[in-house]
This record gives sequence, structure tokens and C-alpha cells, in this order.
Amino acid sequence: MMSALIAPASAVYARESWAEIIKSARMPQFIIPTIAMPPAFYALFALAMGQGSAEVATRTLATFGVFAVMGPALFGFGANIAAERESGQLELKRLSPMPAGAQIAARVATTTVFSMIAFMLVYALGIAGGVSLGALQWAMLVTVHTLAIIPFALIGLGVGYRLGQKGAIAVANIVFLAMAVMGGLWMPIAVLPQAMQTIAWALPSYHLGEIALMAAGQRDAANLWLHAGPLVLITLAAALFAWTGEHQQAR
Repeated sequence: MMSALIAPASAVYARESWAEIIKSARMPQFIIPTIAMPPAFYALFALAMGQGSAEVATRTLATFGVFAVMGPALFGFGANIAAERESGQLELKRLSPMPAGAQIAARVATTTVFSMIAFMLVYALGIAGGVSLGALQWAMLVTVHTLAIIPFALIGLGVGYRLGQKGAIAVANIVFLAMAVMGGLWMPIAVLPQAMQTIAWALPSYHLGEIALMAAGQRDAANLWLHAGPLVLITLAAALFAWTGEHQQAR
């Protein structure tokens, strides 16, 4: 009896996830910026401006991997949730017999797929540019970049529940660019004004970038706690932001 109940539920999760992936793949306004931008920027900042330096290519690969997941997470949750709210699809799914968690699971699956495509393209360019890491370092880097989806997805979810589609896209763009620049993903925060360096400590992008640099052997791993602690607090705050937005929408 239990297996008969579990099988259909898992099938619904799988079908919903696949449908969400196909839907996103058919949206060039989603695919082009989120997948093409990170490797294109990496090629410019690391390979072209880095003048073929393997050290620059390695350091920048770690931070651009974080940048690669930001787009799918922020826009995949924020803009898409807002669009479904406005069109009534979100309410329709809530009224359907579909499991309550299937929609979020589908978005997590979609975000993970497109994020991994984006940062794998960055990895391919990095290897071509002279990046050489051990198997354990690659495994840790993949883990950090995949887990980086969580705080950005929660932020996107909170924005999507609170704003209309146009407003969510505008805010997601601002958050996307601000976190990339002030989080030190494109360039070290040391070159930024002191005020921006202070703000960086409140951004998940900065802490994830530093942890990714540790995974790639570009930072002292003994300082992990300096970034892991604030990152956990920021992620909890983002979860609260998403939960209160969903609660407000459900009323």
C-alpha cells in the first residue's frame, strides 16, 4: 500500500520537474542571460584580461562559478513565481491534487540543471585557460557551486511572492548585478571603496566566493568559519524572507 502511494507521488514530482525544465529551455530570455553570460564574462575577465595567467584563471573560475548560479536561482524563482502569480497558474496548482512540494521541487531541479550547465561551461573554459586542480578540489568546487543555489533561490522566491512580474525582474536584475560586483565575484573587493567592502560581508555572494576560493586552493581554509558562519545566518534570513512572502501570498 505504501509503495503504491509513493510511486505516483514520485512520478508527479518527476513529471513536474521535467515540464519545468522544458518550459524554461523554450524561453530564450531566460536561457541566454543565465547560461551564456557567466562563461562569456569569464572569457573576458579571466582569459582575455588575465593574459593567459593560470593563477588568474583559477582564482576567477572559483568566483565565476558562484556568479553562474545566481542568474538561474534569482530569475528562475523570482521572475517565474511572479509571472505564475499574475497569470493565476500558481493558484491553480495550489487547488490541484498535485503534491504541495512538487512545484518548488521542480524549480529546484530546473535551477540546478541550468546552474550546472552554466558553471560547467565556465569550468571547460578554465581548463582550456590552464586551470589545473586535483580531483578533490574539483569535487569540493562543484559542491560549493551547487549549494550556492540555496540562498539565491530563497531570495528570488521572496521577491517573486511579493512583486509582480515586471517588478520582480527589475529587482532580480539589481540584486544580480549588485551581488556580483559588491560580492567580489568579478574583481577582488580590495579594489572597491571601503563602504562597499563593508557591505560585502552582508552578501551571500561574497562568502560563497571566498569559500569557493578555499576549495580551489586560493585561500587559507583555516578561515572557513569566518565565511561559513555569516553565510548560514544570511541563508536563514533569506529563508525567513521567502517563508513570510509565501505566507503573505497564501492568505
